[in-house]
Amino acid sequence: MWLKGEKISLAALADDLHIGRATLFRWVGNRDLLIGEILWSLYEPLYKEARAQTPGHGVDYVVGVFRHINMTILHFSPLRKFLHQDPEYALKMLTSSHSTLHARTVEVNTRLLKDEVRAGHLSPPMNIQSLSYFMVRIAESCLYSDIIGGREPRDEELEDACTAVRILLGGKV
Repeated sequence: MWLKGEKISLAALADDLHIGRATLFRWVGNRDLLIGEILWSLYEPLYKEARAQTPGHGVDYVVGVFRHINMTILHFSPLRKFLHQDPEYALKMLTSSHSTLHARTVEVNTRLLKDEVRAGHLSPPMNIQSLSYFMVRIAESCLYSDIIGGREPRDEELEDACTAVRILLGGKV
């Protein structure tokens, strides 16, 4: 339903699945939790794909993973449709510090940074948790710039975000 751009209604979903609403609520919680899980189910495989397909290590590797993920998200039409149907709700689901997706995104990004530090390929000039959070926020500012700032998201701006991440990682421009 979400990929088709349809609004998620738990009552309609329960009817479609031929189960009671109470059962569906026990399984998925509320609508926000369900949409958070839908978003995560799309992000997690993309994250794994980016890690597997990006060559190298250290700053170049982290920036490559960042670029792969965010270029894919930037051009993912179901997400663009979700953003434009109800921008306030979509931003809450995508960027709120309390959202499932945002918290998990920061978590896997932190894991990526820690893996590179443990392997001796990266020595960031700042706290890894803060760095991870800032990287996610930089991506969000580019991906959702049409909603946040009234300007269309652009590949060139995402490339500038990659440069900013490179600088935050202590890499040379």
